[in-house]
Amino acid sequence: MSTKIRTRFAPSPTGRMHVGNLRTALYAYLITKHEGGDFILRIEDTDQERLVEGAVDIIYRTLEATGLVHDEGPDKDGGVGPYVQSERQAQGIYQKYAQQLIDQGDAYCCFCKKEELEGMKRVVGGKEISIYDKRCLHLSKEEVQRRLEAGEPHVVRFNMPTEGTTTFHDVIYGDISVDNAEMEDLILIKSDGYPTYNFANVVDDHLMGITHVVRGNEYLSSAPKYNRIYEAFGWEIPTYVHCPLITDEEHQKLSKRSGHSSYEDLIDQGYVTEAVVNYVALLGWSPAENREIFSLPELVEAFDYHHINKSPAVFDVPKLKWMNGEYIKNMDPEVFYERALPYMKKVLKGDYDFRRIAAMVQTRIEIFPDICELIDFFAEVQPYDISMYTHKKMKTTAESSLEVLKETLPILEKQEDYSNDALYASLSAYVQEKGVKNGYVMWPLRTALSGKQMTPAGATEIMEIIGKEETLQRVRAAIEKLSA
Repeated sequence: MSTKIRTRFAPSPTGRMHVGNLRTALYAYLITKHEGGDFILRIEDTDQERLVEGAVDIIYRTLEATGLVHDEGPDKDGGVGPYVQSERQAQGIYQKYAQQLIDQGDAYCCFCKKEELEGMKRVVGGKEISIYDKRCLHLSKEEVQRRLEAGEPHVVRFNMPTEGTTTFHDVIYGDISVDNAEMEDLILIKSDGYPTYNFANVVDDHLMGITHVVRGNEYLSSAPKYNRIYEAFGWEIPTYVHCPLITDEEHQKLSKRSGHSSYEDLIDQGYVTEAVVNYVALLGWSPAENREIFSLPELVEAFDYHHINKSPAVFDVPKLKWMNGEYIKNMDPEVFYERALPYMKKVLKGDYDFRRIAAMVQTRIEIFPDICELIDFFAEVQPYDISMYTHKKMKTTAESSLEVLKETLPILEKQEDYSNDALYASLSAYVQEKGVKNGYVMWPLRTALSGKQMTPAGATEIMEIIGKEETLQRVRAAIEKLSA
């Protein structure tokens, strides 16, 4: 086997890319790039019934968007293609190696019907499992040939040992032993002539020189079966890296029902690609340094797969939101503006200074949809309770606020320059004349203008954006509300 590290990402094109699949791709990429190796993309489409039209395009789009650039794949021939399993199937690659195992006595043709297999189920350790009784293993060569020539449906099974144990090593979980009596004779070639996932993986990984196999720990139970196949061929067994389960906050397996189980779900919800990649990297891996924010090149530098954890990783939405907010804060203002504009235009119809508004909200949101609720008051003040005018720190009450609004209304009516600086200067003069603190005046005004306790802008900034006419209308409406 090559001394150069080679990993692969081998997704099935069955829809959007699940967060677990993205993490597998990311870890495989980081492991090999940390050592200057090759990252291979292989499309596993042998399960024809589950294929979804357009899903291959989703795989390419996701890898490109996340920066996980493959060195070899269907579009980049590295000399060990084809990189699509159905194309490899058409070339007879899997049949060739299955026949080799048959010739060696390590595999055999099985003609058993579904009804026969149903009768072989038994309970082991409280679980109902099906252990094939090897009845077709004992068919004579002549009988097998006769039935093949007659066109009888059949599968090809691997002849597993029935006694002793099989031990395999995983970088994360260490040595794991499995009782051979629990390992059914694995199907290698299905009755439709296509290879099973398990067999195609072993053959392709070997022929493509894969040194490190990265996958979810749901495949731990299959690893000993893979090893038996490797040993039957006399092939070197790759390094196994099984990643922990990803659960939701209720410690249930992350599912589509969670609403954030795929990469595209998260992007649709207003998350930033770089933040998603950063967060997914931490779902099961702990960096040596006490740090959480990493760019992709920094992840390549820091990633050590020996620090992947065994315990399940919880998909913590609040933490992802926090991390996303950090990326948004540090985003180039022009890039942020372009990303934020569609959200601003959802709630603000008309001629607004969107660049100014974007600058106001950039440091105040965690995901892009937060913008809508944060700025909707620019368009219209929603109904609010007058208790909002009472603020202990500002020493304001509904009564004092009414007085302030009545006294500042004439100032705002006379004001011609509605720039933030000019408005602030005029109102500051009133504050000094009245002998109160800024908040005593600005809190009632901001409440009247927004109807919100929290806004991305101060009172005079809001006035500048909505203009004189709207400002006066809102202040008068607030006076009427407080006078009622």
